[in-house]
Amino acid sequence: MENSKKIKITVGLLYLIAVSSFLLFLFSKFSFQDLSSIKIIQSNTDKLNDLKDNNFFSLILFFCIFTIAWVFLLGFGSPIGLIGGFIFGKWLGTFLVTLSLSIGALVLYSVGKYFLYDFLKNNLLTRFKNFDKIFEGNHFHVMIIFRFVGFVPFSIANLLPVIFNINMKNYFMGTFIGIMPSIFITCSLGSGLNNAIFKFENFPSITVLLSLPEIYLPIIAFISILIISIIIKKFFFR
Repeated sequence: MENSKKIKITVGLLYLIAVSSFLLFLFSKFSFQDLSSIKIIQSNTDKLNDLKDNNFFSLILFFCIFTIAWVFLLGFGSPIGLIGGFIFGKWLGTFLVTLSLSIGALVLYSVGKYFLYDFLKNNLLTRFKNFDKIFEGNHFHVMIIFRFVGFVPFSIANLLPVIFNINMKNYFMGTFIGIMPSIFITCSLGSGLNNAIFKFENFPSITVLLSLPEIYLPIIAFISILIISIIIKKFFFR
């Protein structure tokens, strides 16, 4: 029992060190100037497109590994959809982002299940007791709905199923199918930003950006999914 506790503490400390190191490395690579000059962004986008043309499969491999690590270390996936769509377009981007997020979530789930089960159960079960009835059904279908609706933030959703003993296959497939619609929308938006960025000499206003079909259509789709999710939530928690 004592050895098990020491292992869990060690894993937790290593996780915190990994997260801190990852964040330090990530933010050391960017400056405000990189984000505030459209010329710099356009130049870097050109370099990215050259890299994609010359090292396409290597870029895919790097992106997938990075995304898996991102989800495992940070637990959330929102920016990844935009980045994936920006680099690979909405169709390939959707597949790569969905696959990588699902694998990253599964890795995090596995670590939580085998090393942090007692900790997660003690800290999450009382807060999410009302999910008992939801997870009583077919776990595959439940996971699809759970992921599609977004009952809880993505980082918590990655670990919450641990306390309900969801089969890993159902967890992975349910995650893959459930998050795909929202990922498609964010990738479409990222792809739209890639197309829009070369239409202007200076940063456009938000009004101008919202007038572009490649920008406002994904936003409308996102709002539609959000409304559907709210309706489904009310159905489950009525």
